[in-house]
Amino acid sequence: MSSPASPYASLKLPNFRWYVLAVVAMTLATMIQGTIVGWQVYELTRDPLFLGLIGLAEALPFIGAALFAGHFADRHDRRTIAIVALVVVCASAVALLVLPSMLADSPKQLVRAIFGVIVVSGFARSFLQPARQALGSEVVPRELFANSVTWRSGAWQLAAVIGPALGGGLYAVGGVRLAYAVDAALIIAAVLALLMVKRTVAAPRATAGPIGESLAAGIRFVFQERIVLGALSLDLFSVLFGGAVALLPIYAAEILNVGPTGLGVLRSAPAVGAVITSAVLTHAKPFTRTGRVLLQSVAIYGLTVIVFGLSTHFLVAVIALAVGGAADMVSVFIRSTLLTTRTPPEMLGRVMAVNGIFVGSSNEIGAFESGVTAEWFGTVPSVVLGGALTLAVVAVMAWRNPTLRRLGAIDAPAG
Repeated sequence: MSSPASPYASLKLPNFRWYVLAVVAMTLATMIQGTIVGWQVYELTRDPLFLGLIGLAEALPFIGAALFAGHFADRHDRRTIAIVALVVVCASAVALLVLPSMLADSPKQLVRAIFGVIVVSGFARSFLQPARQALGSEVVPRELFANSVTWRSGAWQLAAVIGPALGGGLYAVGGVRLAYAVDAALIIAAVLALLMVKRTVAAPRATAGPIGESLAAGIRFVFQERIVLGALSLDLFSVLFGGAVALLPIYAAEILNVGPTGLGVLRSAPAVGAVITSAVLTHAKPFTRTGRVLLQSVAIYGLTVIVFGLSTHFLVAVIALAVGGAADMVSVFIRSTLLTTRTPPEMLGRVMAVNGIFVGSSNEIGAFESGVTAEWFGTVPSVVLGGALTLAVVAVMAWRNPTLRRLGAIDAPAG
C-alpha cells in the first residue's frame, strides 16, 4: 500500500470535507437514535428480548433490499440516492418524536409503533449505505483511497464517541422529544452537506443487463476474492457473536447502576478507542503483515468482550469497551481499504451492499442474538459466550484461509 505524501492529503479536497461533514452528521443522528430507542424500549418492556428485536426489525428490511440497493447505486447517481434515503430516515426520526405524545396512554401500541418506524428506517438505510460508501470513492482520486478511508472511518468513530453520550445527555435534559428533535436536525444537516458535494471523480456506471446477473456479479466478486471474503467473514462473526452493545441498557440499569447518562458513556467508549486508533493509523507506516494484524485485532476484540461481560465496575467496563473499539478500528480500516482498493469502481455499489449484509446487518442480527441468549442464559453468560465464540472464529479463519493470514501489504497479493 503506497502512502500519500501527506497524512492530510484527502482533507485538502473541499468535496471530501463536505462528504466527511455529512458522515459525521448522519452518524451522530444514528447514534443518538440508537441510544434513545434502546433505553426507551427497555423502559417500556423491561425485557432483554425486545432489545434484540430492535436489531432484527432493522436488519430484516436491510438484508431484503440490500442487493437491489447496491445494483441501484451502480446504475444511478449515488449522491441523489443517499439524499433521498436520508429524507426517509429524517421522517422516521420525526415519527419517533411525535409518537410518545400520540400514544402516551398505550405503552404496548407505542412499542409496536416504534418497531414499525425502525423497519422503515432499516429499509432506507439499505439504500443509504452502499450509495454513501461508494460515493466516498468519487470525491477523491484513487491514489488517496487508503488515506481517505482512514479519515472517513475516523470521522465516523468520532461521531460515534459523541453521539451516544450526547443522546444520553439530551434524554436527561429533555427526554425523548429533545433527543429525537436533535436527531432529525442532524439528518437535515447531513442532507445539506451532501448537496455541497460536487463530484470530480466520476465512477464508471455498470453496463446495462438483467438485474439478476448484475446482483450475481457483485456476490461472485466477493466470494471469488478470498482475502476480501475472509476480512468480511471475520467482521461478520465477530460482530454477530460479540454484540454486547445491544445489552448495554441492561448493564447500565441493573448491573452497573449508572442510568441513561452512564449508558451514553458506555456506548461512546468503543468509539473513543477507535478515534485514538484512527489518529495513530493516519500517521503510521503501512502494515507489512496485514493478515496477521487483522486476525490479532479481532482476537483482541473478542477478549475485551469477555472482560466487559464479567465486569461489575463501571471504569473496568468502559476501559474494556474502549480497548475493544481500538481493536475493531484496526479491523475496519483494513477491511474498508481492501474493499475500496480491490473493487472495480463500477461495482462498488453492489460490493458495498454485500459488505452491508456481512457487516452492517450483522450488528442488528448480533443484537437479536444477544437478546435471545440473554433471555435464555442471562445477560452476563450471553456476553461472555459471544466473546468466546469470536475467538473461536479467529482460530478457524486463521486455519481455513491461509491466503488472508499471509497477506502482506494491503495492495499486494498474499505471499
